[in-house]
Amino acid sequence: MSEPSTTGRWAPSPTGDLHLGNLRTALLAWLFARSADGDFGWRFEDLDNAVRPQFYDSQLRDVAALGLDWDGEPIRQSERRELYRDAIADLERRGLTYECFCTRREIAEAATAPHGPAPEGAYPGTCRALTAAERAHRRSAGRPAALRVRVNPDDALEGRSVTLVDRQLGSFSGTVDDFVLRRGDGTPAYNLAVVVDDGDQGVTEVVRGDDLLPSTPRQVHLARLLGIDAPAYAHVPMVLGRSGQRLAKRDGAITLADRRALGETTLDVLNLLLHSLGIEPIATAQELPATAAVFQPAALPTDPWTLPLERTTVA
Repeated sequence: MSEPSTTGRWAPSPTGDLHLGNLRTALLAWLFARSADGDFGWRFEDLDNAVRPQFYDSQLRDVAALGLDWDGEPIRQSERRELYRDAIADLERRGLTYECFCTRREIAEAATAPHGPAPEGAYPGTCRALTAAERAHRRSAGRPAALRVRVNPDDALEGRSVTLVDRQLGSFSGTVDDFVLRRGDGTPAYNLAVVVDDGDQGVTEVVRGDDLLPSTPRQVHLARLLGIDAPAYAHVPMVLGRSGQRLAKRDGAITLADRRALGETTLDVLNLLLHSLGIEPIATAQELPATAAVFQPAALPTDPWTLPLERTTVA
């Protein structure tokens, strides 16, 4: 019996123009998928209030300009809310959720106090054992309720250790606490939406920045609860700015348009990104499929890359 084909995806949030760190990760996700003769989908993670309509098209244009393609039409999380409601309803029926009325300040204060076996920084279960009357009182006081998953149904607060094997970073273990499934304003939380979407789309491999690695055990655990096969993961190093911190607007020429304004061509930018990955430059974007055919994930650098701010042309 043949192995199932690889299905990768790219899932940006349309809250601004993509910077070169985003584009580098998109390139990597594309290379991983295409090198395995796999499909590559596009999903807009647009449940955030900071989404701006113009960035749907600008992000598509920038990625296409680099020579990357995708299979099917891009989908939008904002049009898939029924899927998230169904997943939450399933967990509710099984007694695996509870309402949480805590404010961010209350959670931060509770997380710094000693509370027995709970891991450092974890949600301490403040609202786990509220009675129906206590929940009604909080609602009547106007407190919006988020919805959390009950990681350990027996009411133990120590969380649950989840281990995964990352394709680039090896074994990683994290303690999963009672994380949020739906925010107080009714918006599905990231960890829920991404798990439901990856399962619905048949995603078998997720390539993304290593800053998201700490949240991955939560997603693996939730996938198991929902009966979804968790994808394989490859968390790749971040792109840093001149401050040594994660690339941001403060670092200057960080978008494709910025680099063009410096006099670089789109091909220059593509070759700069390839060079940062230890991949030979190409003469035209049409050569990218040939690059994917010989792509070796094991040869990728493991350290963050600092974006040069001056004009750069890779020969």
